Amino acid sequence: MNATRTAGEPQYEPTRTDRLLAALGGLISAYVSLAVADLVAGRVRPEAGPVPAVGGAVVDRTPAGLKEWAIRVFGESDKAVLQLGILVLLGLLALGVGLLALRRRLLGTAAVGAFGLLGALAAVTRPDSDSAVDAVPSLAGAVAGAALLYVLTGRLRAPRPGTDRADRRGFLIVAGSAGLAATGAAALGRAVGTPVQENAAASRAALRLPRPDSPAPAVPAGAQLRVPGISPFVTPNRDFYRVDTALVVPKVDADRWRLRLHGSGVREERTFTLRELTARPTLERDITLACVSNEVGGPYVGNARWLGVRLADLLREAGVRPPSEGGPADQLVARSVDGMTIGTPVEEVMDGRDALLAFGMNGEPLPFSHGFPVRMVVPGLYGYVSACKWIRSIELTTFDAYDAYWVPRGWAAQAPVKTQSRIDTPRALARTAAGTVMVAGVAWAQHRGIRRVEVRVDDGPWRDATLGAEDTRDTWRQWVHPWTATPGRHTLTVRATDGTGATQPEERTSTMPDGAQGWHSVVVRVEGG
Repeated sequence: MNATRTAGEPQYEPTRTDRLLAALGGLISAYVSLAVADLVAGRVRPEAGPVPAVGGAVVDRTPAGLKEWAIRVFGESDKAVLQLGILVLLGLLALGVGLLALRRRLLGTAAVGAFGLLGALAAVTRPDSDSAVDAVPSLAGAVAGAALLYVLTGRLRAPRPGTDRADRRGFLIVAGSAGLAATGAAALGRAVGTPVQENAAASRAALRLPRPDSPAPAVPAGAQLRVPGISPFVTPNRDFYRVDTALVVPKVDADRWRLRLHGSGVREERTFTLRELTARPTLERDITLACVSNEVGGPYVGNARWLGVRLADLLREAGVRPPSEGGPADQLVARSVDGMTIGTPVEEVMDGRDALLAFGMNGEPLPFSHGFPVRMVVPGLYGYVSACKWIRSIELTTFDAYDAYWVPRGWAAQAPVKTQSRIDTPRALARTAAGTVMVAGVAWAQHRGIRRVEVRVDDGPWRDATLGAEDTRDTWRQWVHPWTATPGRHTLTVRATDGTGATQPEERTSTMPDGAQGWHSVVVRVEGG
């Protein structure tokens, strides 16, 4: 079949090489489109780029079970895998659009524009978008990609003078130049940074954390057991788990940041700056956080020293009363700058526990990935119902009136942390020598504390482990048990009892709808004799 020609153009049959070049042209046009969109997004808002915008829309519409599978399989790399998947899909579509443009030049060009409109629509409809300007990156990228594809396919559709062959040399020159220019511009843009990122980084670097008016007690000497392979009692910021839906970590300028407090039972709406919060009486507390997506024995739990202000004090000053005192609101809805909503029981926030609006983590301002400039930290509750990062507003309402982000997706509206214990060493499927082996790990039941940890070898009796010193009931607790290991294959199992006397049950459950529970076991092989 002959390629479609305008009147007066010589007719010729595209060769296989021409088709391959057309597919390549679609791919290069898509690459240039994304590079331009990314460059423009850096000047508008990084989250408005087409890949983060479309990826965010995909995350919002992904079934909860599939999200849990992605977290189990890919861990904290799940976002990178999603973005890579989007790029692969776009690449495949771009190959097809290039072939389409070879025969239907205007239709192929229009397809690039359609993808740009899709990205623009995704950007302006995201919960964190507050301006139509968010559409600009995708539209600018679409214009650049469509124009390039139109030029490239023109080279393949118009034979060189005096021949019936496409201008492949001209195609390669244009395609190569465009690709190199896009790569250079993208690299320069990333090296120079963006105004948003630069201002945010400068504001974080300039922040001087106040001395705590209520310092955290010194960690007891025996809280950190000297056992190789055990999790450190204090989790370094770089190793602290991160589970959220943000494909691009929000970088907020602390000087422009504001926190709005409003809703049912609030006597008068309040707005706070970071300077106003840091000028208030500050608390420093050691608190262990756990993610509801953490499976039995999983890694999504960590302990840090947080610095902030007591959230209950701000609420009471605004006239808020908990339900037990006749207050009309039983849910506090925290909203993040990325549009996430987190619903927290007002009663728990105001029952005397150290619920914080935190701006410090392990002696430094919050890292961007952990919520700078301010986040919520509430001991005893899973993060998805308490630990709002990049917080920008707090609304007092009821659970009947509003479902926060995770509830319509199958998660429970309220979720206290379940009693859990984990074997850190020896690792699953480890090989170890016969003799004394130190079995050790951590146990947690935030706001209830850990009273007892027991270890069992195969189907033998439960033996009490030695507990590390307790810091507070809001932190995890290390434990160790010396085991006289004999050759063979053995199963080690652990269970914990919390401060109320409740022992974690044997039966394992999934993370949905309100957190996993069950005994943690590892299988090891002992060699020698």
